Amino acid sequence: NKFNASLISETLGSPSVMFGHVMKAATLAVTVIVMAVPEGLPMMITVVLSANMKRMLKDNVLVRKLTGIETAGSLNILFTDKTGTLTKGKLDVVSFVSGSGRIFTKKQTGSAEAGLRSILHDSIYYNCGASMNKGRAIGGNATDRALLEFVSTFGAPNIGIQKTDVIPFSSGAKFMAASVRGGRDVTYIKGAPERVLPFCTEYYNDEGGVSGGFNKAKIDNIIRDLTGQAIRVVAVAESDAPVSKDGIFRGLRFVGLLGIRDEIRPEAVEGVRMVRKAGIQTVMITGDSRLTALAIAREAGVLAKNGDIVLTSDEMRQYTDAELSKKLPFIKVIARALPSDKSRLVRIAQAKGLVVGMTGDGVNDAPALKQADIGFAMGSGTEVAKEAGDIVIIDDNFKSIAKAICYGRTIFKSIRKFIIYQMSICICAVGVTVMGPLIGVDFPITVIQMLWINIVMDTLAGLAFSGEKARDKYMEEPPKPRGEAIINAYMAGQIAVTGLYTTALCLFFLKSGAMRGIFGARGELYMMTAFFALFMFSAIFTSFCARTHEIRLFGYISSNKPFLWIMGTVTLIQVFIIYYGGEIFRTVDLELVHIIIIAALAVTIIPIDTARKYVLSKKVGYSGT
Repeated sequence: NKFNASLISETLGSPSVMFGHVMKAATLAVTVIVMAVPEGLPMMITVVLSANMKRMLKDNVLVRKLTGIETAGSLNILFTDKTGTLTKGKLDVVSFVSGSGRIFTKKQTGSAEAGLRSILHDSIYYNCGASMNKGRAIGGNATDRALLEFVSTFGAPNIGIQKTDVIPFSSGAKFMAASVRGGRDVTYIKGAPERVLPFCTEYYNDEGGVSGGFNKAKIDNIIRDLTGQAIRVVAVAESDAPVSKDGIFRGLRFVGLLGIRDEIRPEAVEGVRMVRKAGIQTVMITGDSRLTALAIAREAGVLAKNGDIVLTSDEMRQYTDAELSKKLPFIKVIARALPSDKSRLVRIAQAKGLVVGMTGDGVNDAPALKQADIGFAMGSGTEVAKEAGDIVIIDDNFKSIAKAICYGRTIFKSIRKFIIYQMSICICAVGVTVMGPLIGVDFPITVIQMLWINIVMDTLAGLAFSGEKARDKYMEEPPKPRGEAIINAYMAGQIAVTGLYTTALCLFFLKSGAMRGIFGARGELYMMTAFFALFMFSAIFTSFCARTHEIRLFGYISSNKPFLWIMGTVTLIQVFIIYYGGEIFRTVDLELVHIIIIAALAVTIIPIDTARKYVLSKKVGYSGT
């Protein structure tokens, strides 16, 4: 058309005509805005997180903070406790070593001389944080309970002995002491061998008598053998002099060594393998000695390469944060660890831009659990630890942590799939709405139709994509970088290809002479009903393309039955609207052959997207969403 200044002037001078144009433009603008803004994304994220919470609970993973699920899938490094997580958490005394170097198995200990058994019994019974109740040890820590149950088989305690002073165990001091009187006025000491043995000058022989010339070298060799078998060793001694709270010992008499074993969980080995395969560094933190920690880490699979580093807490303190940061990628075990070591490791890892996970069960673990990006509290732990954590591992099992990570990755991918679907439909809807008036179609999509499209695009699609189940194959991919954008290159490519193709398909349908000849001959209302059907069928087929990045369109689809139910229901409702929508939806009855033609046009989205996926699959590093 030619530029007509007089007509423009006449139009501008007519308020009624201008009002109609302004209202039409405003309606068009609102339609574009509603279509363009993915307002259903926050709701979908909440739905997918909530839906997976119930599934995770069946796998012994209790989510306290919704955002913690997705964060778990982005982990780069995981600091894990040993006891109860990698191991069964049931400590059992398996051997006793006397001062002469004689080794008794648990069953053989009963054959030791009564005098030696009595001394060992009193050394543990009166220097222990646990107590016996109906044949079971209660209270204290796991080590105290295991030791007390072991010596309780030696006989009843001497009721004439009373405690006068106690120095409780601490991870920093590495020992516990108790002074007693009544019969014998002594101080019993138990703790880490390196903390007790250097001060021993005498020992109790196999008959229960005192002998001089304590052979520390011989006992050290036995300790190395035991720790090499993943047996934790506790040294027991006594002193005639009280022990100061600073831990100053003098002239100790060595009572013996107690070997404690905590069996590795078979399923934890599989969990460690899954986490390692997922590209996540696992660091075991334990209070055990270096040799014991080394043996357990090897058995659990935490140590896998020759270049892996094992550090003790004392060695850690010798490094600056910068030095420790350089070593961090190679560190696999921290032995003789203190609670403060956990917080320091978290801080250093986060400074490197890593997403950090931390496990814990005690009050002292709470700061590190809170500080980490994702805190895994143990179900048997303290309430303080659970409050500080984001996720509670009900069965204290490392494999359950691996499952939580797998769920996190699945959820993140489900959110990305939904974004691909929603943005593809948004591009098509906005493109058609903006381009429609330029090709002579003022409102290709009416306001009511737009509401129905939004219900499908935001609400129903969100429910459909939230049903994706965790897949082990996601554990074969490397973690996502902390700063990675939510829409990556793969997603942008699929959104662009699908969105632009469906836009071109819809515009072709509206303007093509062939389509006008088939559908337009029956009137403009019939033509627009057919276009509405084409748009919705295209949206339905797009959902199948967005659901998987694999060439196999129906791969794993049986695992997400809600998706099939919802998309099937959307299809039925759409057909119902076509035939019964009437003036409200601006529809009239379509012939069956015409519906088949429309569906055939819409299904072309699938081969277009399959071709795109095939081309990408030939590229190195292709991994989809």
